[in-house]
Amino acid sequence: MDGDLTRERELVAGVLREVAAAARVECEVAVEVGAEGIRAEYVGADAGALIGHHGQTLDAIQHLAQRVAFRGAREQAPVIVDAVGYRERRETALRAMADQAAEAAVREGRAVGLEPMGAQERKIVHLHLKDRHDVETYSEGEEPSRRLVVAPVHV
Repeated sequence: MDGDLTRERELVAGVLREVAAAARVECEVAVEVGAEGIRAEYVGADAGALIGHHGQTLDAIQHLAQRVAFRGAREQAPVIVDAVGYRERRETALRAMADQAAEAAVREGRAVGLEPMGAQERKIVHLHLKDRHDVETYSEGEEPSRRLVVAPVHV
């Protein structure tokens, strides 16, 4: 997205501060604008309280920040909200889970279903396994129980 995102950056920071205050979580908010959009992070000993189960609370805060920052805008930059490095840790865990599922699918010759996860997490797994030629991935089920399945490719 072209243009200056100073206003949107400040709106995102404001949303994050208000959510932390409402949740009575003492932490700092760091917000940066980069080529990929707006990246915000909760920092501090108590910030982990804003993550939620598998990042669901972070996802909700991220959605809210996106909506507030770009309300009515035709073009929108992505807004990523993190807390104490959770997103990177979760992505590493998802990749490991994907690798284990792929190995099990090939070894056992059957489809392996992963735990239900949100669209962003399913995308991480799909992309991680897309270059493997011995497995395929697809999603099944309805939100919020939609899950990713890793299945062997039978040649």
